[in-house]
Amino acid sequence: MHEDDELMLRIQSGETDAYETLVQKYQPQLIGFFFRNIRDSQMAEDLSQDTMLRIYDQSWDYLPRGKFRGWMYRIARNLMIDSIRRQSRDALVHAAKGKKEDEDDGLARIRDEILSPQDQAHQQELTLLVDNLLQEIPEGQRLTFTLHHYSQLSLPEVAEIMESTLPTTKSRLRLAREKLQEKLKERGIVSPHADAGD
Repeated sequence: MHEDDELMLRIQSGETDAYETLVQKYQPQLIGFFFRNIRDSQMAEDLSQDTMLRIYDQSWDYLPRGKFRGWMYRIARNLMIDSIRRQSRDALVHAAKGKKEDEDDGLARIRDEILSPQDQAHQQELTLLVDNLLQEIPEGQRLTFTLHHYSQLSLPEVAEIMESTLPTTKSRLRLAREKLQEKLKERGIVSPHADAGD
């Protein structure tokens, strides 16, 4: 049985330390997911806490089938959509700009995919640039991109979270990559893997 499923079964049995373990494991990932999509660090923290509370409240509904991360990100996505709907339609674009202190492995992978070795000296600038450029692509493409690259979810998992088909998910990811590469190229940064597939 998967470790996350074991933790959920322990939570269902009333073990509070299992819930604390789950929070420590996933809350930082959730904060990163929310921040890259809404660009507001305080809201990202609030939504990550709301997601973890929702997981606790809905723990009885969880079936241990090895799909915890997909279930968790589906809850996170729905909470984010609800939160955005409560704000103005322009909240995604005009949210307060924040700074991410530590880059994660997902960003390192994307940086390596986009930059040539000689450009990697500008890592921090690229981090900020990619985060800003993500705000310029459509929401479905941005969510697909961040779930796949930053949260390291498989395309079938992303499709399930986004309540979409696998072909649509692949298309959204391809379009997101193409748009990011195009925007980076406009700024003089050329990807060495521009034609590479997933």
